[in-house]
Amino acid sequence: IYPEIKKTKLNAELANGRLAMMAIIGMFFQDGLTGSAWGDWANYTSSPLRAFEGELGVQAPVGFWDPLGLSSDGDVAFFKRRREVELKHGRISMFACMGYIVPEYFRFPGELSPKLGLQFSDIPNGLAAISKVPGQGWSQIVAFLGTYELFINTPVGGEPGNYGKGNLGLGFLGPVTDPEARKKKLSAELANGRLAMVAIIGMFFQDGLTGSAWGDWALYVDSPLRAEAATSMPARTPQEVLVGTGGPFPENFWDPAGLSKNKTE
Repeated sequence: IYPEIKKTKLNAELANGRLAMMAIIGMFFQDGLTGSAWGDWANYTSSPLRAFEGELGVQAPVGFWDPLGLSSDGDVAFFKRRREVELKHGRISMFACMGYIVPEYFRFPGELSPKLGLQFSDIPNGLAAISKVPGQGWSQIVAFLGTYELFINTPVGGEPGNYGKGNLGLGFLGPVTDPEARKKKLSAELANGRLAMVAIIGMFFQDGLTGSAWGDWALYVDSPLRAEAATSMPARTPQEVLVGTGGPFPENFWDPAGLSKNKTE
């Protein structure tokens, strides 16, 4: 058999095996919960998803996502508290993502601290700014956010995350009166907030490991993917052995737990 054909077939075997492992676990779960590997989830009457499956945020493709069953007790007060926290973290994360992106293209003119002669342009973007902004500056930021949170952002009614700010949260635009449009906008806010929470964590990690949220991963010299030979004897690294077999793209090497660090063939 030709080497390229053999490589293609072995890669296909690995990929199909990984898919099959996930599939059989899913079949086991669905069989155990509904009575059949192809069973109707409506038969899973004790599902924790039934407590709040009609709420906002129940979106395709996963529907109501609560794998730990935190909402299985049907406690409305706790659900509203968690939804309030989710919305708040999502909104903060959306601002945080913007805060990472905008300074790459625009900085305010003038001085951040006249006393220290510190210009806005002197502040690096990302995590490096934490040590550059003066303590008094951080105190002002915390005081401003605390005042806004405690005295200005007052909840309206019993709806989580509703502070009576209306369309886009700007106040002067007024409320969204069309129920379907309002539901669509609130669902979009939840989805975008969830994406932003994942995105900002990714930016933090990449910034911390490479020095920039857009940093070159080649700068992460301690990466476990850079496995070194354990001996001085010439040997191939796991990357060289398994290149092209570890992920959805041809040259991926998938080892997030660093199991191949300092390992040889």
